[in-house]
Amino acid sequence: MKLEEENINNVINEILKEKNFFLIDLICRGNPKERIIEIYVDSEKNVTAEDLAELNRLIIAKIEENNLIESKYRLDVSSPGTDNPLKFLGQFAKHINRKFDVSYVSNDETKKLSGKLIKVEGDTLVFLSNQNEISINFNNVKKAKVLVSFS
Repeated sequence: MKLEEENINNVINEILKEKNFFLIDLICRGNPKERIIEIYVDSEKNVTAEDLAELNRLIIAKIEENNLIESKYRLDVSSPGTDNPLKFLGQFAKHINRKFDVSYVSNDETKKLSGKLIKVEGDTLVFLSNQNEISINFNNVKKAKVLVSFS
């Protein structure tokens, strides 16, 4: 299954790159007779149901064209949801003015902050926390999670 998963991963990444999406996670499970492939994607813009349906069609077509899976399989393409941390710099801009919990490294020390993302400048994320602007280089972010707000 390792080679199969690697081949599927290559096909998925090719399609996602062409369509300007990020691969957040790929999960291959099931048994040799019936595979379940779960793909989680995101992009710099909001991901729509139409985007996911198009990606699903394109990926299935490539899997079939290249005969990557010989058994029965189910393909699920989804966005990661709000409970998953952001992994790519390109995911942040669409979340400006939203609250975050962030773990990051500063002077060889891991720090935590809760604050609102107010801008993204190059590789720098700028948060407002307790009325202070805090700039964090994306490369120093260990974990950043958007907080769901109902207000």
